[in-house]
Amino acid sequence: MVDKKYCMSSYMAFRYIEDDNKDFYEGIHHTNIVSVPLDERIPVHTAQDIDTEIEKQFEALRGKKLGIMLSGGMDSANLAAYMRGCDAYTFRFLGGEFGKEELARAEQFAKYHGLRLHYVDIDWSTVERYVDDVMRAKAAPVHSIEPQILQAALQAKSDGIEMMIVGESSDLIFGGMDQLIGKEWSFDEFMNRYIFTKPEEVLVEPESMQYLFERYRKEGNGIDYLRFMDEVFSIESSGSYMNAFAVADMPYYDPYARLIMADKLDLYRVRHGEPKYLIRELFARKYPDLPIPFKTPMPRPVDLYFASWEGPTRPEFKKNLDMDSFTGNQKWQMWCLERFMQIEEEI
Repeated sequence: MVDKKYCMSSYMAFRYIEDDNKDFYEGIHHTNIVSVPLDERIPVHTAQDIDTEIEKQFEALRGKKLGIMLSGGMDSANLAAYMRGCDAYTFRFLGGEFGKEELARAEQFAKYHGLRLHYVDIDWSTVERYVDDVMRAKAAPVHSIEPQILQAALQAKSDGIEMMIVGESSDLIFGGMDQLIGKEWSFDEFMNRYIFTKPEEVLVEPESMQYLFERYRKEGNGIDYLRFMDEVFSIESSGSYMNAFAVADMPYYDPYARLIMADKLDLYRVRHGEPKYLIRELFARKYPDLPIPFKTPMPRPVDLYFASWEGPTRPEFKKNLDMDSFTGNQKWQMWCLERFMQIEEEI
């Protein structure tokens, strides 16, 4: 059914349309896809288990021309250790002037394991060239990483790559979302912390998204935030990769997505400086002479892109918004939502 008001609020709050039965317009339909069902995942206890199971997965991929999306973080660096002689694709933003440290680490990892490194040069033209394609495929506005993932996938495809390797799901599976699981939250605290952009702050006719958090409410004012992350954040996160690679018609594979922790996540370790402690141990095995890098989200220079943006002008948005009070990612959401509605109404 068409429910534009709901869809606008859901996108602003969660960066995806949570209800599969609601769409922005007649004639388009979005579908939320779960990557690998829990009962199909392989339980791992230790870093050695992870090493063994990932090695098996790469053995099964032998014979394919593989590429890897290589960042400056642990997740893709670990996977690069199984791919000597393959091709690596690393984002280089604004001519190398943004995310310099991330870029330098990726270059180091590629050299360490003998990968052929290709730069994927990203600037605002990447957004203009690809954002409409990923939005039309998703039938919804998108995450700010999707245009650049599409560019990387198309570049790899033109190089003859048959499958791209990514390490996207490691954070969620192995306790890397330390800012969201780093404390015991009350229901209201978690809801206010998780929502990306509060619909009531930017939309003329917002709808409450509290219903989704209510599914995870615990007795009193608690919330099962770990299950929320597994079931809600996973769709938003994985969906961005699935959509962009599908538009490029490029198969991709995430070895971490096939695994699950056999033991309960040690929140004490996560909250005392060891997020993704098993992945950290694996990194230390693969790069014994390198320091473990701090976790950073996939870079995208949205703060620079929207530094002088005056804000949305469509009537669905509130007038005279104080744009200085919003982050670059929040500005992206408003810009992307407005552009999506505009292109759909022009068809």
